[in-house]
Amino acid sequence: MLSALFSFLRNTNKLKEKPVLLLVGLGNPGEKYTNNRHNIGFMAIEEIADVYGSANFQSKFNGLYAQIIIDGQKVGLLKPMTYMNESGQSVGAAAKFFKIPPEDIYVFHDELDLDAGKVRMKSGGGHAGHNGLRSIDAHLGTREYNRIRQGIGHPGSKEKVHGYVLSDFSKTERKWLEDELYALAKHAPLLVKRRESDYMSKVALEIKT
Repeated sequence: MLSALFSFLRNTNKLKEKPVLLLVGLGNPGEKYTNNRHNIGFMAIEEIADVYGSANFQSKFNGLYAQIIIDGQKVGLLKPMTYMNESGQSVGAAAKFFKIPPEDIYVFHDELDLDAGKVRMKSGGGHAGHNGLRSIDAHLGTREYNRIRQGIGHPGSKEKVHGYVLSDFSKTERKWLEDELYALAKHAPLLVKRRESDYMSKVALEIKT
């Protein structure tokens, strides 16, 4: 009983330690959304957690939060559990708690305006209609955080977008998706070193669409 209590206290104290980076994945909670295109950001965070050890996700900041070690540095992983449209509640709460500046926040999310399997990074700029980013903009009070845009392609018309993003990746798409997720995780030490251009170059080379 006492050992379980001490273990809980140790884990709680670790969650109070400020990470050098906050990596956020956007998606919707719940089993029915797990494999949706809209949840590709969650998938990226889960892959990073798998590659760098046994991340112990706990309910915190209106989301699931864990800390892992990448390249000798503490890195926070966050999956907002607020549903996509209110993602900013979770990101804002974590940023405020740890006093993390926007430039140390990286948000992984689906991007309709990029072909499937393409990945781009940007800092600042508009949300392009992405409600998760819109919410984060509002709660952080700035757009100057980093976005890792994971292309999912466009269904061709605005009317089809809602059903498209909430549909699952096909078996054919799973191949490039697996390559992409692993590459995003494998090269994460470059983010810790703030070598974003190298990170994007390495990731792009490993995705086979």
